[in-house]
Amino acid sequence: MSSKLYLGAVVLTTSLGIAGLVQAQQSSSATGAPAGPAQTPRTYLLGPGDLLEVKVFGQPDLSVNAQIDGDGNLSSLPFLQPIRAKCRSEKLIQNDIATAYARLVNEPQVSVRVIERNSHSPATVFGAVRQAAKIPVQRPMRLNELIAAAGGPTDNAAGTIQVLHTEPLMCPGPGEEDEALPINGTRLPMQVVKIAELQKNNLRSNPIIRPGDLVFVAEAEPVYLVGSVVMPSAIRLREHLTLTRALGMVGGTRKEANLSEVRIFRLRPGTTEQDRIKVDYAAIKKNQRPDIELMPYDVVEVPDVGVLAPVNIKDLVLSILLGGLRNSIPVRIP
Repeated sequence: MSSKLYLGAVVLTTSLGIAGLVQAQQSSSATGAPAGPAQTPRTYLLGPGDLLEVKVFGQPDLSVNAQIDGDGNLSSLPFLQPIRAKCRSEKLIQNDIATAYARLVNEPQVSVRVIERNSHSPATVFGAVRQAAKIPVQRPMRLNELIAAAGGPTDNAAGTIQVLHTEPLMCPGPGEEDEALPINGTRLPMQVVKIAELQKNNLRSNPIIRPGDLVFVAEAEPVYLVGSVVMPSAIRLREHLTLTRALGMVGGTRKEANLSEVRIFRLRPGTTEQDRIKVDYAAIKKNQRPDIELMPYDVVEVPDVGVLAPVNIKDLVLSILLGGLRNSIPVRIP
């Protein structure tokens, strides 16, 4: 198996994954609205850019739509000094406005309503999810809610989720002061969560999602099993995938398989070359040797008994990539 073919298989597989991500993101953005269920805010704290409707009943000249400025203040209310709005609720601001207008109006009746929520950037979830999406984060939201809003992980998920904070926390609570520091590139504000732990409802593995977060569900890389196996195919590399488990996933080996001469073609890190690893799988089955843990893009070749020359791995891998051995037309590249 040539190094050019091996690298070509890697590039083709990676390109297909990237194309799928781009298509999913375009599908999400084409609608003009974020995917996933609409969210009803429970505790929305205001911030710069939010637009409020302020009504003073019986006083139309005092009723306006006002936007919170970059300093976090409502500074455009008629006859009033700026009122602090950042990280506060509508109810608190309503009380402050009523108190301020009480100097001008007898017992003012004030209502405040948010009509545009612009201060909280959506979180973006992509990768091995059923629908890449931008999800509004207008209340405290945990990772499992975000993943559910994107339709959940696909069967191609590798088992890990990366959560990257792109914005400092606007309204830190007690003990969260460090999270509010500017993100200056001195450290990577990222957390890696295992899907298996997230599904256990473990709060430590179910972090709070912040506005602007990038959430990437890692897609499993392929491993190819060819030769004298029941269903030669590409399978996705999950955590700690061993040779025994991988062969079981493709139906096992055929009767004529030479289990003592299994070969693994493995890409050498940082190069386009590959190493050939000989494995005595018969000894592994008898617990005489430890099982082999597979690596991304490994090609496992199981030869037939009495066949000294390796199978045409090039044709087999290309057939797998183009849609499966049973229904494919043989592809040969000189």
